[in-house]
Amino acid sequence: MQKILSYPLSALFYLAFGLCLVIFHPIQWICFNVFGYQAHKKSVDALNSLLVKCLLILGSPVKFIGREKLPQGVPIIIVANHQSMYDIPPIIWFMRKVHPKFISKKELGKGIPSVSYNLRHGGNVLIDRKDPKQALPAIMGIAKYIQQHNRSAVIFPEGTRSKTGEPKKFSENGLKILCKFAPSAYIVPVSINNSWKVVRFGSFPLGLGNRLTFTIQEPFAIKNIPFEEVMTRAENAVVQGIKN
Repeated sequence: MQKILSYPLSALFYLAFGLCLVIFHPIQWICFNVFGYQAHKKSVDALNSLLVKCLLILGSPVKFIGREKLPQGVPIIIVANHQSMYDIPPIIWFMRKVHPKFISKKELGKGIPSVSYNLRHGGNVLIDRKDPKQALPAIMGIAKYIQQHNRSAVIFPEGTRSKTGEPKKFSENGLKILCKFAPSAYIVPVSINNSWKVVRFGSFPLGLGNRLTFTIQEPFAIKNIPFEEVMTRAENAVVQGIKN
């Protein structure tokens, strides 16, 4: 019965979601080209606030726990598990005070209204996963960026989304570069739950009635900590908060 009901609700969701992307694309362009970074960021924040609200059409509210733990005035490396594309808008909206930037595959840098524009112009980096010679300097660049501006980089060390919610083994390569070139950073582990259930049937229809939760675990400074310990602490913190 729920799956039958999900067909019209999924169509309505995609209509609302798509309209938000289309409407905010020119708004982003104007904000960025006329008023600069801060105005562009506010337009991106507003867009992602609406995208989070679109999930209510599916009966899937978002709860973000622990924002009071976010360090202030320091670079931040947000380390999270990855369950679906619906992980992204809540992170952008609820963590907007720390200016989250993303490491994304280059394919997302074109063809998607609003999303592609923000990835290209919002301080994010696009990498070619098949070309380490391009990817490593790009990650190095975003690490130096957050170190200089006291902003945050988001990394999903699993590499690909978990289709069942079960966490995959974290890869160390990207996180190691971020830590090396942003030595003043704090690790902020984030455990994401139930995002995968939105796409458990695939892209259509979508799952209904899932409360998405994002929990910020205890942040810690990476200074003077061996990377192996940083990696272990970050992975353990994220994984212990995943409940499937």
